[in-house]
Amino acid sequence: MVERTLGPHDLVQGKPDPAAFPRTAWLTAARRALTAAPHEAFGIGDPHGRTELRHALTEYLARVRGVRTAPDRIVVCSGAAHALRLLARVLGPADPWAVEAYGLPFHRGLLAGAGVTTLPVAVDEDGARVADIPRHARAVLLTPAHQFPTGGPLHPERRAGALEWARASGGLVIEDDYDGEFRYDRRPVGAVQGLDPERTVLVGSVSKSLSPGLRIGWMCLPSALVGPVVAAKGEREPHSSATDQLTLAELLASGAYDRHVRRMRKRHRLRRDRLTALLAERAPAVRVTGIAAGLHAVLELPPGTERAALAASARRGVAVEGLDLYRHPDAPRSGAADGLVVGYATPPERLYEPALEALCDGLSEVLGD
Repeated sequence: MVERTLGPHDLVQGKPDPAAFPRTAWLTAARRALTAAPHEAFGIGDPHGRTELRHALTEYLARVRGVRTAPDRIVVCSGAAHALRLLARVLGPADPWAVEAYGLPFHRGLLAGAGVTTLPVAVDEDGARVADIPRHARAVLLTPAHQFPTGGPLHPERRAGALEWARASGGLVIEDDYDGEFRYDRRPVGAVQGLDPERTVLVGSVSKSLSPGLRIGWMCLPSALVGPVVAAKGEREPHSSATDQLTLAELLASGAYDRHVRRMRKRHRLRRDRLTALLAERAPAVRVTGIAAGLHAVLELPPGTERAALAASARRGVAVEGLDLYRHPDAPRSGAADGLVVGYATPPERLYEPALEALCDGLSEVLGD
C-alpha cells in the first residue's frame, strides 16, 4: 500500500518550518548563558543534564503544563525516541507495553527493537480506551494532550482511569506530551503527570516548538526511576550539547521561549484556519478532525478512498501521509477509518497556498466535488 508520497509540496506532519527558528532570540540567550556559565559546564557532560536547564524546566512545566516535579527528577535526553529507548532498557522486555492503536510506527519499531511487545488499545474521539489496557502490561504509552495522529485530548475520566490502572497493576503511564503547547481554541490541557507523579513519566522536547536539530528533550520521572535511567545513559552525556542546554535554560528563564511559542501558536492557528476554509469550499465532503491542537489535521475520507487520494496527491507533487500508516499492525482492520494526515507547519509562506490548492485538486479528482 502507498503510505507516503513525495513531491515539492511538503504536507507531511510533525515538521516545523526550519525558517521559523528564532535565531536572534537564540543568539541572545546563548551569549547570556555562555557568559554566566561556570567553567565546569565545558567539561565532561553529566548524563542527568545541566542543572540550569533542569531548574528552568521545573518552573516552566509547572506553570504551563501543571507538572509536579523537581530538578533532581528530570533527566535530559535527546527527544522522545531516546526517552523510549532508555525506558525500554530500564523496564526490560519481559512484559508488554500497551500503546494507542494509532501512533508513530517509528516508536513501535524502536520498542520492538528493544524486545518489547506492544499491544494496541483502541482510540476514539475521547482518546485511548483506557479500560482496555491489559492488566499484565508493564507500561502504557499515551498522548493525552492531543492523541496522535487522530486528535483530541484524553477525556478526564479516562485520565483518571489510566492512573487507576497503573495503581492497581503496578504499571507505568508514559505520557508523550507532544504538541502540549500548541492548543488553539482553549487553554492547554494539563499534563496527566500532575495527577500522580509517581505513576507517570512525562516525556517532552523542543522538536516541534523550536527545532528537531537541537536534540533536546526531557523526562519527568518517578523518584525510583531516576537512578536507573541515569545509569542507562552512561557516565557521560552522549547526545545533548551542554551549551545548547544552557541556551535553552536561558531562553526559558528569560521568557523568550514563551514569546516564541505564542508567535508560532498564532501562525499555526492561521494556517489551520486557511486549510479548513479551503477544504470547506473545495472538498465539502471531507470531515476535518484533530484541529484543536498540534501541527496537523486529519482529513476523514469515505471508506475505500485513502489509496486513491494518496495517488492523486502524488500526481500533483503533494507529500502527504495516509492514516493507515499509523495504525498498529495488530489493531483490527474492520472499522478502520480512511484519511489523510496533513501537516500545515512546514511549507514556507509563499508555498503554502499552492500546496493546499494541489491537495484540494487531488481530493476533487477522487471525491468528485
